[in-house]
Amino acid sequence: MRNILPLRTIMQEYTLKKSLGQHFLKDENICKKIVESLSPLHFTQLAEVGPGAGAITKHLLQIPNIDFKAIELDKEKVDFLEKNYPAIQGKIINESILETTVPFENEFVVIGNFPYNISSQILFRVLEWKQQVPIVIGMFQKEVAQRVAANNGKKDYGILSVLIQQFYEVKYLFDVPPTAFNPPPKVMSGVIQLTRKENTFALQSERKLFVLVKTAFNQRRKTLRNAVKSLFSAEVLQDEIFNKRAEQLSVEDFAKLTFKM
Repeated sequence: MRNILPLRTIMQEYTLKKSLGQHFLKDENICKKIVESLSPLHFTQLAEVGPGAGAITKHLLQIPNIDFKAIELDKEKVDFLEKNYPAIQGKIINESILETTVPFENEFVVIGNFPYNISSQILFRVLEWKQQVPIVIGMFQKEVAQRVAANNGKKDYGILSVLIQQFYEVKYLFDVPPTAFNPPPKVMSGVIQLTRKENTFALQSERKLFVLVKTAFNQRRKTLRNAVKSLFSAEVLQDEIFNKRAEQLSVEDFAKLTFKM
């Protein structure tokens, strides 16, 4: 029997912390929809980031034959989860996702209603762990989710788009309205799925790609020639591709340019 607590009971046992970007899911249909996204996948280890009051967690704990861990910085929420969901005992890492060590030795799936104030940083953390993380299912502000999924030529296309899409296929799953949360955020949210690519574009090095992409988009209104002139020789900068702006280049274009830096 699943332990589903009424919202009033939950609110009596913890406080919401704006400093941690806490917006907790209260819509059971949305919770189930997120968890159902895992159904077609084959995995044995699962890490939830930011379980909060357990809206998704209570469903994840029902998945049979997996090793589950939840990463939660807020000690008050850890105490709440351990009190109300006994099955989670020994499965919580009471640390920040940005500071903790990798939670498993082998491959694991990442899922979560990611804290909005550090959602981009969480994605960069996933990139650090990409050799062990084949799938990510995460909820973000819709603006961030769209940015991750955007193709070149779109106004949302930027640093996150290129760096994530170099290593992962991105699928936008569905919108989530503010009314699904407590407290309701002022923006729409979106759930996306990242699936690690078997074949990525060839790079001179990952470090060069990160430097190139960040430099290019930090001055995205300039032509590439002016934005990244410090990274290339004058001769290389004569190539026609440098007449373009950063958002016009594909992920493959950026990858190819790393060999000319």
